[in-house]
Parts: sequence; structure tokens; C-alpha cells
Amino acid sequence: MPVDLASRPEARPAGAGPEIRWLGAGDWTAGLRDGIERTVRYLLSRQEADGHWVDALEGDTSLESDTIKLWHWLGEVDEPKQRMMVRSLLEAQLPDGGWPVYEGGPANLNSTVKAYAALRLSGISPSTPVLQRARMEVLRLGGLERVNSFEKVYLALFGAYPWDQVPALPPEVILLPDRFPFGIYEVAYWSRTILIPLAIATVTRPMAPVRLDLEELWCNPQKKRARITNFQRGGFFWRGFFLAANHLLKWYERRPLKFLRRWALQSAERWMLERMREADGLGAIYPAMVNAVFALKGLGYKRGNPAFETAVAELRRLERIDGGRLKVQPCFSPVWDTAIAAYALGKDRSPGTASEREESVRRAAGWLLARELRQPGDWAIKNPGVIPSGWAFMYRNPLYPDVDDAAQVLLAFSETPGFSEGADGAVMERGWNWILSMQNADGGFSSYDKNNNRTWLGHFPFADHNAMLDPSACDITGRVLELAGRRGLTRRDPRIHRAVAFLLARQEMDGTWFGRWGVNYIYGTWLALRGLKAVGEPMSSLRYQRAGRWLIAHQNADGGWGETCGTYDDPATKGRGPSTPSQTAWAVMTLLHLQMSAEPALKRGVEYLLKQQRPDGNWPEEPFTGTGFPRVFYLKYPMYRTYFPLLALIEAGEQLRRNG
Repeated sequence: MPVDLASRPEARPAGAGPEIRWLGAGDWTAGLRDGIERTVRYLLSRQEADGHWVDALEGDTSLESDTIKLWHWLGEVDEPKQRMMVRSLLEAQLPDGGWPVYEGGPANLNSTVKAYAALRLSGISPSTPVLQRARMEVLRLGGLERVNSFEKVYLALFGAYPWDQVPALPPEVILLPDRFPFGIYEVAYWSRTILIPLAIATVTRPMAPVRLDLEELWCNPQKKRARITNFQRGGFFWRGFFLAANHLLKWYERRPLKFLRRWALQSAERWMLERMREADGLGAIYPAMVNAVFALKGLGYKRGNPAFETAVAELRRLERIDGGRLKVQPCFSPVWDTAIAAYALGKDRSPGTASEREESVRRAAGWLLARELRQPGDWAIKNPGVIPSGWAFMYRNPLYPDVDDAAQVLLAFSETPGFSEGADGAVMERGWNWILSMQNADGGFSSYDKNNNRTWLGHFPFADHNAMLDPSACDITGRVLELAGRRGLTRRDPRIHRAVAFLLARQEMDGTWFGRWGVNYIYGTWLALRGLKAVGEPMSSLRYQRAGRWLIAHQNADGGWGETCGTYDDPATKGRGPSTPSQTAWAVMTLLHLQMSAEPALKRGVEYLLKQQRPDGNWPEEPFTGTGFPRVFYLKYPMYRTYFPLLALIEAGEQLRRNG
């Protein structure tokens, strides 16, 4: 007897999509087709004139807090904008007085200290209830003694933190040989671009024109002794080594060799300026860009200098006003958004929007083609002799292509009508060869760097952003395998065999995989299995079916799936959280990969997506489902709620047609 799932009592949002009744393939196909077509039209309406897609990335309130501090440090406060940012901060404060690093999360010490300092600078008195509650929460979480190293530097620039309690970060590190174990190319691209300008700032100390007294935030204001903390567990030897090294380097900081310090500062300045050229700022990411402004000021650059003006202007581009609030983006995501949107549209085979859709995908492919990076970047230091290719995540970041974007762009090309011949085919080949050249010794793939896996560097005092390195990631490796499968490769190829072995070695006992760049096990499991299926792994195997059983066991009552950023702090909570369209889409596609089309859970997941769809074809989604630095910084990609559900519905429709 057919099951009428639409009669379930779950609430339907006002103006929701078509009610789907599982009474027959014809009824289901019609509703599914309508849902797909509405989202296709929504995406087409959001495409820029030049062919790309982009929406504003969101992070936590640390971005607004640091921007307020930057304005006061520059002595250039825009009062109307500051009021809008203060409004954003006050609205985000938790009842306990703190600020979280993700939607629905607990108070975080660093985020709360940043907000407190920003509100103090904006003129709010420490005696107000808002800051009284914030102060109590800061003290409960450990006080200024326990803030991370980056915040120690930022506060020190306002005289709010003693410089002798800031860990040593000598710019002389730039002089170490490229392949030296402690060299700058042994840490991730984002760490390099953040730390080099910060090293300049810690020795030049360009102080703010205003002072900030945060005496009330110290647990022990008489001693003011900083605690060096990071997320790395174990490693007693390396922790002791770096603590001892910090003592020696602090001594050297007071008595540097003048010629060596001068050489180091000149080298660091040159390194930084080279990477700012023709880019959306240093590293094209907010923390590195802010640090670059500090560094340039410390080196004597002033307003009117082209490099300084450009550095400040690039930061201003990240600001956006929305509903009377000023928010700051951590970076731009046009290549990523365009590649996934084009890929999803390219997979749709329905006739209703065929001509518009195909033209849209071709324009997106043309936009992406023009952004192939043909010059060696930092990646070439540990991967020399390779013909350059790849794509960056942002608009302009010429020295930093990443494997994840490159693989997704090539997948988008593979779904572009007529994209395979002549010069286009050469791009596909060149991009694929570049990706393969980035394979790590363990068989997996990471984002920006090759064999960037010296785990003991996680004990370095400035590693407390919990992402010092760029090791192999299961999600990226899965995406590369999906591309390999599209090229007809299987496990018989030694390179593919090694990548498969990497994933199998990292599968959890419950069948899941960790998600490095998306939240969390739902994301990692989806991409791992998607890649494994593409290269011919038997999805009927019990080791893979375990993942499906785990997903089914964690389906929510409303038919969707959700998982919070808190799973990075407590893996025991994996797979739990309010349903979101993006995570439900990942789960639905995973069950499709596992050939579980007969499972009621799959049908309920598809129905959840259709019931939650808005009349315009998009979906509502508030939680963060993107990951920047696990446990430290998370992202909300506004387009995740659009193109991932679309992709899931398209693939569900394909499965239905195959099943007749």
C-alpha cells in the first residue's frame, strides 16, 4: 500500500513548496520537477551580467569587532557605520553576556573579549548592564590571561595587553630556508599570510592613537600573566620545546642583531607586498589583510602611500550594509559559488528551462576560464616543476589556487554543453594534472599546500587558531575522486588507489568521515562516498552501508538532517542539530549514492526539501554549515541553501527515472 507521507502532521511554512504525496512516480515527478524548475529560475535570476554568482559570506561578530578596533587604530572612525556595527554586536550578545562563534553556540572567550573591546572603544561605559554581563562572562571563561595570541597582539596595539606577555614572533623566520622544518612554507597558506605581517607588527609596534584600559578583564590584574593555550593535545616534548624557545626568543626580541633584524624586516616587507599585488588584499582573507595594514604602518607607510591606501581600500570592500546593520565579510567566494551553481545547473536535464540554463552555464564557464591561474604560487615551493593551473576561491588571489576549487571548477566544465574540445580540453587536462601533482604522501589531498603536515607545529604559541597546517582532508579527497571518476579513472590507477586507501583509513567506526570544510560528519561523509562511488567502489559493501545506517538513525522528525558546529568540540554530538536545507541535501545525496532509494528516510528527506522550499525557489537557512577553522571560525554560505538542495533534487529525479 502506498505511503502518504504528506499527511504527516509536521508544520508547513507559509507559502511553502508543493505538497508531495508518495502515491506514485507520476505525482512525485511532477512535484519534484516543479521544485527544481523554481530553483533553476531563482539561480538564473541571481547570475551576474558577466556570468558569475556570488553572495555575501558571513562569519561571527569577531569581524565587526576587529573592524571597529581597526578604525580606532587608524584614527578614522565613521560614526554612522560604527553605530550600525554596534547594533549588530548588541543584537548578537547571548543572555549570559558573551558572544558565540556560530549561530546557536555558547559564549567564546576571544569573541567576547573582541566585542567588549570594540564596544568600549565605541563609547559604551563598562558600567552598563551590557558590558557588566560581558565582563562577568570573560572572567568566567578565563579572562585576558587566556585570549589567543592574535588578540593579545591586537590589544597590545592599544596598550591593553603587556607586550612582554605576547608570544615571540620574530620576523627573522622569513630568512629560514624554504624547506627548513620551521620555515614559513611548512605552515598553511592562511597561517603564512596572517603571521608574516603580524611578525612585523610585533617588533615595530605601531600603537593606536587612543589607549584602551581593560584592567577589569584580568582574573589577576596584579600579575597579568598570559597563558599560552592551543588545541593540540599531547606532544609534551614539543610543547616544552616551544615554551623554552619562546623564552629565548623574547630575550632576543629585546636585544636583536640590528643587521639581521633590518634584513628580516626588508625581506618580510617584500614578501608581503609581492602577495598583495593584483590580489584582493594579502591572502585575500580578512585577518591577513588587517595584519598587513598594521605591518605597513609599522614599517613607516602612511596615508597617501599607494600600497597603504590599497590595503585599507580592500578591507573596506568587505563591508556591506544590510537592514541597518553593517557586516564584514571574511573574504569573497565567487569562484566557489559559480562553480557549484554552474555544476548543479549543468546536471539538470529537464526541457523547461533548457535553453536559458545552457546559456547560463556557458557564460559561467567562460567567466571561470578567464580565472585560471597560470603562474607559480606558494604551492610551487614544495611542488616544483609542474605546469601551473588551478583556481582561487576569491576574485583575485593569484598565488593561491586551491585543490577544492580547482576540482569543482573542472566538474562544472564537465557539465558545460560542448566544453571538451580544443583549448577547453587543454584546460581540463592542465587543471587535472595540477590537481594530481598536489597529492600528498598519505594519498589524500589538502587545499592549498602539499605535504603540509608537521603536526608538532601545532604546539607553536601562535597556533591557537587551530589551523596552523593544511593536511589532507577527506572532503577534498572525495571531490577529487569524483572528478577522477568523471575522467574514467578507477582504483586500478595507482594514484586513485592511494586516495581511496586514504579515505578508507580515515573512516570512523560508525561509517562516517570528518568534514574539514563543511559541518561536519554529514558533509565529510557525503563527499567521501560521492568520490568513492565515482571511481567504482561497491556501495553495497557493509563498510559503506554503515554510513547510510548512521544517517538514517540521525534523521530528524521533520524528515531533514542537521548538525551543529559544536560537533567539532564534542564529536559525541555528531549528526545532531536542527534540520537545514544544505545538510539535508548532503544526506539525501549520500543515501542516493548508497543506492538506498527504497528507504523511507530518503523519501522523507526529499519531501522535507520540497516542503521547506519558498515560493521563489530558495530555502530559509540560518545556522552556519561552512567551516573555516574548526572550533575557532565558521562560515555561513548564503548560496549553500540554494545550489545544494537543487543538486539533491536533480539527483533524486535522476534516480527516479532510472528506477522507472
